[in-house]
Amino acid sequence: MGTYRICMCFKRRYKVSETGPPQDVKEAFKKYTEGATQMTVEQLTRFLVEFQGESGASISDARKIVEQLLQKRYPVGTMYPKKNILTLDDLHRYLFSPELNPPIGDQVYQDMTAPLSHYFTYTGHNSYLTGNQINSDCSVVPIIKALKRGVRVVELDMWPSDDTTHGVHVYHGWTLTTPVEIIKCLESIREHAFSASPYPVIITLEDHLTPDLQAKVAQLITQTFEDMLFYPQSERLKEFHSPEELKHRIIISTKPPKEYLKAKSEKGYEPHKENDSDEDAWAKAPPDTTTDQDVDTSDSDSSLDEDNDDCDSRPPGACTYKSLIAIHAGKPKGGLKEALKVELEKVRRLSLSEQALEKAASSHGTDVIRFTQRNILRVYPKGTRLNSSNYNPLIGWMHGAQMVAFNMQGNGKYLWLMHGMFRSNGGCGYVKKPDFLMKLGPDNSLFDPKEKLQVKKTLKVKVYMGDGWHLDFTQTHFDLFSPPDFYTRVGIAGVPADKE
Repeated sequence: MGTYRICMCFKRRYKVSETGPPQDVKEAFKKYTEGATQMTVEQLTRFLVEFQGESGASISDARKIVEQLLQKRYPVGTMYPKKNILTLDDLHRYLFSPELNPPIGDQVYQDMTAPLSHYFTYTGHNSYLTGNQINSDCSVVPIIKALKRGVRVVELDMWPSDDTTHGVHVYHGWTLTTPVEIIKCLESIREHAFSASPYPVIITLEDHLTPDLQAKVAQLITQTFEDMLFYPQSERLKEFHSPEELKHRIIISTKPPKEYLKAKSEKGYEPHKENDSDEDAWAKAPPDTTTDQDVDTSDSDSSLDEDNDDCDSRPPGACTYKSLIAIHAGKPKGGLKEALKVELEKVRRLSLSEQALEKAASSHGTDVIRFTQRNILRVYPKGTRLNSSNYNPLIGWMHGAQMVAFNMQGNGKYLWLMHGMFRSNGGCGYVKKPDFLMKLGPDNSLFDPKEKLQVKKTLKVKVYMGDGWHLDFTQTHFDLFSPPDFYTRVGIAGVPADKE
């Protein structure tokens, strides 16, 4: 019973009603018990298989459910009847229990033997930041939190440092963020990489180092990860390995090191001035990608240059560093059309800012989808998101982008979408892309997110109000004069046609 004051002087009492089994549950119980007042283990098994669609449910699973319900019904330490039967209230309690009957299962149910390019991947951006992009602390804490949540792609920005043992710091360059030593980041990844999922963790490195520091990083990586580290068999992968093949492996992804024709000691040499980053400087607007001159043509680590790379011309250690890179990133020479070109003898990773992706999707949408069928596309937040906010991930997903990189330390609707997306498939961090993004249609056509297609499936949602909400709030938490009136908003996150 709840008492609320009206007009500051009168009182009105409201009875707190408890939610009983809804009509749907009553009808299902009656059907499978054949009108009886109790449900046997055999009947519960048939209900799970036929009504709930749990084809793998067995008698032992049903007995376990009954045992758990009886334990919840009776206080700890008391004796309870060891009868394998359920009442209507028991079935209702089971169906609406997030512990006994969670809405999303924890089992991996998708085929994990396809190449990595066939999967959306749970991806972090500037994974070491605890807050905003300008002056927050860099720490291993957000990296550990992300890995425990199931994030599979961790980003580290590497910069030279004179005050560390190994000479390499991780921080957001050209900002006031406080650095963290790279060895601490690597050790944290090693310890927590597979706490939430056995599938591979990919480390994307933003490299601003000299060749000697690259050699040190290569040594740290090999010593830290040892047998966990995946070594590519060839510099020119024709197809990515599958998540199943790469279980419990650490994968390195970055641009191959450039040929440094000048020694570090040469006058005027500043390694951090080299534009090795996939991303734009934090305060610099990304280039317009609507023309053929959009892609950086001055970057000497383009795919064309990679093929002509000769280790004999490199400083010692550069080849060791390069040999660790399993997923090569780079920008081919030419415009956007050339950047999205699919090569039959080679797969690679391409990075675009959220703005660049929007423009690419508008002018070269089918080329983006074709590219992502074999190659990996990484999308990252624009440089002006100084408060670590995020963008709409659906634009990337509907065009097949595997790595939609998010600031995991932020908040907001889009981050909820990201977390919700990767709760599927057992929360393993990899979600298989739908077939329409991977296969050609009639006349070798590709999926077009902007095209209005015929409705193939209608989703019906029925919302039941749960019980116990009044235990979590004070009487006047919502309204001074009466109990709260609950409502539910249901929406679909998808291509534009899904929202109509």
